[in-house]
Amino acid sequence: MDEQYIDEILKGNTEAYSFLVEKYKKYTYSLAYRIVRNNEDAEEIAQDAFIKAYKSLKQFNRKSKFSTWLYKIVYNTAISKLRKKKIEISDIYSETIENTNTIDNINGNSNLETSEKKKFIEKALNNLPYDENILITLYYLNEKSIDEIKQITNYSIPNIKVKLHRARKKLYAELKLLLKDELISLH
Repeated sequence: MDEQYIDEILKGNTEAYSFLVEKYKKYTYSLAYRIVRNNEDAEEIAQDAFIKAYKSLKQFNRKSKFSTWLYKIVYNTAISKLRKKKIEISDIYSETIENTNTIDNINGNSNLETSEKKKFIEKALNNLPYDENILITLYYLNEKSIDEIKQITNYSIPNIKVKLHRARKKLYAELKLLLKDELISLH
C-alpha cells in the first residue's frame, strides 16, 4: 500500500505524502524518543526525518519496506543529534546468544492488566541504555525482523542478537525490581 503512495508522490502528488506521515508519525516519534529521551528533540527528529525521507524518496530502492527505510533515517538523525550533544555511544561486542522469552513471559502469563503491563514495561525500558531500549522497541513493539533492524541500525546480525539478549536480561531485572511479587506469577 505504501508503494502506491510513493508512486503518487514521485509523479508529483505531494499531498500523498501526508498519508505516509500520518501512518508513521507515532512510530517515528517513539523511536526518536527512545534514543534521545526528550520530547522536543524527538519531535524535531521525527519532523527532520520525514523531510529527509521526502527529499530522498527518489533514492528509495524498494529493496526493503518503506517503514524500515524511514526508521533508518530516524535512527541516523537521532544518533547525529546525540553526537552533537557529545554523548558517547558505547561499543558493541560480538558473541553468540541463546534465546530467552522474557518479553513473551511478561506479555503472555501475567495477571496484570494490559495497561499496567504497558506502564511497567515502559518504566523498565526507560531504565535501559538507549541502544538496548531501541532494539527492544524495534524488535518487540514495532515487530521489525533482525534483518530490518540491521538495515536501520547498521549493527551486524550477531551484534543485534547479543544486544537483544543483554537487553532482555536487563529488562527482566528492571521488571523484577519494579514488580517484585507480581513477577513471580509470570513464570
